[in-house]
Amino acid sequence: MFDNNNNTRHSVALAALLALSGLSGAAWADAYEEAAKKWIAEEFNPSTLTPEQQLAELQWFIKAAEPFRGMSISVASETIATHEYESKVLAKAFSEITGIQLKHDLMQEGDVVEKLQTQMQSDKNIYDGYINDSDLIGTHFRYGKAVAISDMMAGEGKAVTSPTLDLPDFIGTSFTTGPDGKLYQLPDQQFANLYWFRADWFERPELKAKFKEIYGYELGVPVNWSAYEDIAEFFSEKVKEIDGQRVYGHMDYGKKDPSLGWRFTDAWFSMAGGGDKGLPNGLPVDEWGIRVDGCRPVGSSVERGGDTNGPAAVYATTKYVDWMRQYAPPEAQGMTFSEAGPVPAQGNIAQQIFWYTAFTADMTKPGLAVVNGDGTPKWRMAPSPKGPYWEEGMKLGYQDAGSWTFLKSTPEKQRLAAWLYAQFVTSKTVSLKKTLVGLTPIRESDINSQAMTDAAPRLGGLVEFYRSPARVQWTPTGTNVPDYPRLAQLWWQFIAEAASGDKTPQQALDGLAAAQDTMLGRLERSGVLGECGPKLNEPRDPQYWLDQPGAPKAKLANEKPRGETINYDELLKSWEQGRS
Repeated sequence: MFDNNNNTRHSVALAALLALSGLSGAAWADAYEEAAKKWIAEEFNPSTLTPEQQLAELQWFIKAAEPFRGMSISVASETIATHEYESKVLAKAFSEITGIQLKHDLMQEGDVVEKLQTQMQSDKNIYDGYINDSDLIGTHFRYGKAVAISDMMAGEGKAVTSPTLDLPDFIGTSFTTGPDGKLYQLPDQQFANLYWFRADWFERPELKAKFKEIYGYELGVPVNWSAYEDIAEFFSEKVKEIDGQRVYGHMDYGKKDPSLGWRFTDAWFSMAGGGDKGLPNGLPVDEWGIRVDGCRPVGSSVERGGDTNGPAAVYATTKYVDWMRQYAPPEAQGMTFSEAGPVPAQGNIAQQIFWYTAFTADMTKPGLAVVNGDGTPKWRMAPSPKGPYWEEGMKLGYQDAGSWTFLKSTPEKQRLAAWLYAQFVTSKTVSLKKTLVGLTPIRESDINSQAMTDAAPRLGGLVEFYRSPARVQWTPTGTNVPDYPRLAQLWWQFIAEAASGDKTPQQALDGLAAAQDTMLGRLERSGVLGECGPKLNEPRDPQYWLDQPGAPKAKLANEKPRGETINYDELLKSWEQGRS
């Protein structure tokens, strides 16, 4: 493991060595290579590369960095465990190995977007690189402010693009590719929202028997929302107490806060079956309910062919409101995302339909109520259940893909130095260790490594999920959303009206759809988005669109079919056999 004391002593010695005047180029190279060997030995293990292959890869970085030595570069990302590791450990390693001084700032996700947006609007450089969610892919390819990485790799960045980058090994490049076929962002970390449940409770014979008696089918991983609702009711209202503790069958959050918007834009409607078929996102209507004609957004409301206020979205929002009020702890209504996140680890929640795998590291800490004495979890994760509007071929949930983004307003030399850092922190030399620290995998080779096989029993299904074919159904926001920062701001304000009970779900979503159409109209009139900018459909009778194939779909006569569950062990077997 990394030894801070030894590393500090080495850093001081290396800095003193490199500061000596008259040092030959060969001596400099030797010093950087010694630093590389030290980091390989002390920190960059395990890796899918042998130590010799790691050194060869780092020797390329040493050589490529020569024109940039002595420069100071700054990059920004949100604060999660993966980026903390990059900021505290990998940035230091990069500086010692390359001679480029790297400052990696951590901040809240909203602040990253704000800095990025400010730089895009002002064309004044703030950061030399950003780890920015791929949710902005529709923004980046339209505005022309972001550098297309594929263009950079073939052009000005060709000499500083690693021969071992291996783009096909990245699992998320489909999320960061524009409709023009260009790669705009390089994935740095990924995590999905999945179903989470107390596997130990689900296996208790007395609870299994009681559930079967009441509902007529087996207690297990819910395949559909009907079963999720039955299980929520069962634990909250039929069981109520386990081992002397009040328990609940559901967890969520409802405070009026920007994080309430993520709760929905992170694919809540698609889980219910909103939008059209298509991966990574529905076409022509995506999970936000935005319809496109070619690459042009043409409407959000049903009267313009969208689905933001369609029956599937209204159903999904109704269930969100009802489940939180009926089956979650009373305090959930007043919580934000960050406040609600740690609650399942406290031990009184039976299941959660919407749980980010980024919490895996925090959910596996020794001593928690949800962790066994041997370090294995009492819980498991599984694919989220499907709502009644869902059809085969649709996305099923959300996957965050924090990805390297570079802006044209950054001076070229600084941008290329930052590109070196982006490749370094995603390189095979360091990516497996980074994956084990933050549990946000980006490479197929890491996912299928022996180290991940060894870690799997302690990770509650994370490894099995990422190795399964089901993984492709979890995707970020796609290219139908033309201006993510502006449109995302609308969601939490209108969803809060439904969460608080001030408006019905239909009323709240009618307001949201109208607001999105208004924003799309403004973007259309501005003309800044070019040939892929919005061009709104004229409003027409909603029934016209409901009668057309695909989204928006007409309201189902029965939105609660019989509940269906699957045994968790059987689910794992189906993955192993290549079935999702």
